[in-house]
Amino acid sequence: MKVPQMDLKRQYLTIKSEIDSAIQHTIDRCAFVAGEKVNQFEKNFAEYCGVKHAVGISCGTSALYVALRALGIGKGDIVITVPYTFIATVEAIALTGARPVFVDIESKSYNISTKNLREYIEKGCEWNPRENELVDKKTKLKVRVILPVHLYGQMSDMDEIMAIAGEYNLSVLEDAAQAHGAIYKNRKSGSIGHIAAFSFYPSKNLGAFGQGGAVITDNDTLAAKARMLINHGQREKYDYEFEGWNFKMDGFQAAVLDVKLKHLDDWNRARQHNAMMYGKFLKDVDTVMLPEKMLEREHVYYLYVIQVDGRASLQKYLNDENIGSSIAYSIPLHMQNAYKYLGYKMGDFPNTEKCVKGVISLPMFPELTSEEIEYVCEVIKAWCSHK
Repeated sequence: MKVPQMDLKRQYLTIKSEIDSAIQHTIDRCAFVAGEKVNQFEKNFAEYCGVKHAVGISCGTSALYVALRALGIGKGDIVITVPYTFIATVEAIALTGARPVFVDIESKSYNISTKNLREYIEKGCEWNPRENELVDKKTKLKVRVILPVHLYGQMSDMDEIMAIAGEYNLSVLEDAAQAHGAIYKNRKSGSIGHIAAFSFYPSKNLGAFGQGGAVITDNDTLAAKARMLINHGQREKYDYEFEGWNFKMDGFQAAVLDVKLKHLDDWNRARQHNAMMYGKFLKDVDTVMLPEKMLEREHVYYLYVIQVDGRASLQKYLNDENIGSSIAYSIPLHMQNAYKYLGYKMGDFPNTEKCVKGVISLPMFPELTSEEIEYVCEVIKAWCSHK
């Protein structure tokens, strides 16, 4: 049996007529950039997420940058995030001129550790009551934003993050690029922070047929500023309030996304069923650490990630048996040459450093069959018995 880690064609074939019709409609209307289909998707995505505003954007990286700019982040500011994420999270911070500061993740959820977040704020910062702001003791820069990453499909501990933000006058930007439809205490990803960024890269739970992204928020001012930022800072035609860029979403991607949005909850339920099947077959394998669903959260399993000792050996064994797998973030961001200037060293973030050595992503997509999952688990068990 051959089991891919991901199979986008299977999904397309289940909704082919809907997708083809939506694309043809876009061609017929010649609405290629922004326009009718983008407006329609923005309205439907905002409603789905439970917020007032969604702004369609060219990609997830741009969405993060636009969200930060909408918050007024720039040179002299600090944004707190994690070293265990895709580089886009931190690129967006640096692109504004701000400085990223890392705190470690929780080992079970792979998300930002609120314990370590508090520790950085209480030990590494000081409060300036005159300016009502938090200042990093070493750099003397203003701490402005907490940027939690909802990694692999599970949301961070948003109640505690919002409580910390409230105590210290900080904004919260949710990086929800891997958490479309994930839920924390009955609220969808992206709807709890002050603003959120999504990616619609084709492999995501809600994926375009190319690049795409969105910023969502309940704040009218942030939404208006984001909308200007994606269109060169334009308030009205040829009237530029500030410098922006060309980050507009194209009509084809919006058309595809609007079709797929109607199926997202069903697809997420299929992913959850697949995760349950993996758990059933692997629960008694002591050498495999399964992903853990945290209390009062709905995990949507963008990736199904396990941890093992001897990961390279397992990946080769899976490959020899025609099973796809992948390894995300094998070098944490604090050890990347691109961020050497931040001054971190090995040992600074032990949970992150442990995870990057052992995690491996197994096949996970809605159309994955029970037979395929059982086969993958049999192969993993066989590898474990031969170790």
